[in-house]
Order: sequence, then structure tokens, then C-alpha cells
Amino acid sequence: MRAAVSDSPTAPSAPRTDPWPLRQRFVVTYHDVDALNHLNHATYFPFMETLRCAYYMPLIGASDPRELDIILAEASCRYLAPAGYGTEMVGEVAPAAPIGRTSFSLVYRFHRPEDSTSLYARGRTVIVCYDYEKGEKKPIVPAVRARLATDAIPLESEGWSPR
Repeated sequence: MRAAVSDSPTAPSAPRTDPWPLRQRFVVTYHDVDALNHLNHATYFPFMETLRCAYYMPLIGASDPRELDIILAEASCRYLAPAGYGTEMVGEVAPAAPIGRTSFSLVYRFHRPEDSTSLYARGRTVIVCYDYEKGEKKPIVPAVRARLATDAIPLESEGWSPR
């Protein structure tokens, strides 16, 4: 991981009052800035990957990413404000309602630690549950589906439209 993590992620646990089940701090490193001293746009994707694994692996009881039963179908990011070298930001992830039969979306947001309304970026990934041995998609495991539904926030609440 290229980003410096300044504290441990908050593991998913119920009940909670904040709709974002997992958050983690990131620090913009020199390696990740462009010629204008802005966090390079592509760096948000590894940040989202880090959040995705930190959220999803405990749901399936995995300790190794090779145990994942998901595949990424789509990833997008909306850049809202520049973040420069040394900027500390909080990244958050939550599943988005509605949850499909074999797929679900995760939404992400990146903001100042002291102000969750001052956003640097928003992201979305579409995740498909996948059986790697059979080489085909598979239904979401019922216990995982239940947890995703419990943690889900409305897709529209983060500016994304359902497909």
C-alpha cells in the first residue's frame, strides 16, 4: 500500500449511530502527488481497495485476500477538491442499497478528519460475488447479505444513481 495509514480501521460492528461502518485515515505521501502537488487521481483506487478489503474480509471470516469471493465489475471516482502532500484524510466505506442477488455496490468518501462534509472525493465500486473454481458469478452468501443490508446506506445519498 502506498498510502501511509495513521491509525487502524474501525472494524464493522453493530449497532452504531454513524451510517459508515468503516473508516480509516490516510496521509498523502510524496509518491502520490502530481506536478501540481495534488493527490494523483489514480491513487484513490488503491485507497478504495484498502477500504474494501478491510470491510469485506471480516464479513467472510477471511484473513488472506486470496480467500475473497468477489470480483470488481466497475469502479468510479468523483474528484471534488484537491488534496496536497501531507494532507490527512479519512476514507469511509459502506455498502449501498439496494443489494442485488449476486452483486452489490460499495460507496466511499474521503474527507478532512475534522469535517465529514468537506469532501475530497466520492467513489463507487460494483462488486460481484464470484466462484473462482467454477469461473462464474454466485449468489451472495445469506449471512453476508444480511450484514450488507444492515450496513447499507441509500446509493442516492452519496450522489449515485441506481442502475
